[in-house]
Amino acid sequence: QVQLQESDPGLVKPSQTLSLTCTVSGGSITTNYYYWSWIRQPPGKGLEWMGAISYSGTTYDSPSLKSRTSISRDTSKNQFTLQLNSVTPEDTAVYYCTCSYLGHLGSFGSWGQGTQVTVSS
Repeated sequence: QVQLQESDPGLVKPSQTLSLTCTVSGGSITTNYYYWSWIRQPPGKGLEWMGAISYSGTTYDSPSLKSRTSISRDTSKNQFTLQLNSVTPEDTAVYYCTCSYLGHLGSFGSWGQGTQVTVSS
């Protein structure tokens, strides 16, 4: 079974770039038809899909975050990374990495445990 683990950036200051890495084990991020997503949940709010990268390296952006996000991968390390630019306190949330099959907005299967990111000066 695929397992995912987010890195822990901890406290990030406003205007900085948040960088998160998801390390995948038990399966390859290049396996056909799998999509690897970032999802976050601000305190007291619902889940927000942020973007994804496919098994072939195609990226998908959230329209609301498109100008601020960048998703990439390192196939040699079996990792994919989210960068979120110009963070504000509104970006404080628990960030999750997850995967889906046959579509970047399909049913999400395995999830990482989540990592708390706090944006504060």
